[in-house]
Amino acid sequence: MRQIILDTETTGLEAERGHRVIEVGCLEIVNRRRTGRTFHRYLRPDREVDPGAIRVHGLTNEFLAGQPRFAEIASEFIEFVAGAELVIHNAAFDVAFLNAELKRLLPSPGLITDHCSVLDTLLLARKMHPGQRNSLDALCKRYSVDNSHRELHGALLDAQILLDVYLAMTGGQGALTLGELVVETTTVATTATKANRPAGRLPVPRASAAEVELHEATLKSIDKASGGKTLWRGIEPGN
Repeated sequence: MRQIILDTETTGLEAERGHRVIEVGCLEIVNRRRTGRTFHRYLRPDREVDPGAIRVHGLTNEFLAGQPRFAEIASEFIEFVAGAELVIHNAAFDVAFLNAELKRLLPSPGLITDHCSVLDTLLLARKMHPGQRNSLDALCKRYSVDNSHRELHGALLDAQILLDVYLAMTGGQGALTLGELVVETTTVATTATKANRPAGRLPVPRASAAEVELHEATLKSIDKASGGKTLWRGIEPGN
């Protein structure tokens, strides 16, 4: 299964008021394993970034003025995500902004869900942990995902953190990934073989006359003690 872990940064909080996407970060995984393919772009929004937003992600108007517009990278972005399942934390926010950007294009290529499906890890976390805090930071703490290196929000950085959280939430990785090394467990099939026994006759030791006499004496004493009620006395020889 091909999935894209996605995050965005924006000029503000409301797409319907004209705020724009200024960073897109994507990581590709197939069957829960990183492929190494990423998509990461900073974007020129053609509007001012809210001061509150700058405090969150640190992307200034001066830096963004030299970046491409969304229209310039739209086809490359759509090609990267097409046919995949997008994994997004609080997907309603990111999808609304991406749809707003797609609608500005002429001709419009449609909505993001026309190209891929969407899995919202915030909704998933709320089902798994009702009544608890389910922000990405809270999930990092709950699942022991290290996010101490994140001083500011960033689309690609947050996508990397979300990937670790998502794998932990949904049962861990199918293989243990150590950097670029993937260690898998294997099962070795074995076939039972017949043991080799040396050829020859099995010796059968027989009781001596003295041993037979002692055995009979023991049986008689048991028979006498039971008042003649022992069962073997009623069995005919050979039965």
